Amino acid sequence: MSSLARPTHGRMIGGVCAALARRFGTSATTMRVIFLLSCLLPGPQFLLYIALWVLLPSEDKAARTAW
Repeated sequence: MSSLARPTHGRMIGGVCAALARRFGTSATTMRVIFLLSCLLPGPQFLLYIALWVLLPSEDKAARTAW
């Protein structure tokens, strides 16, 4: 498993689904479909996406701050 950081390439809006897909070893398309299907259920999916967008570092920033 890789570290959890939003990639600079291959992201659509914020890169959250691409980061989660890379972390769990699935394709970004699969993760996006899972997110869209989860939006049919009640819950705070959009708030969670926005929170992850803000909290997850971008890949280029994460590489600069690595030891």
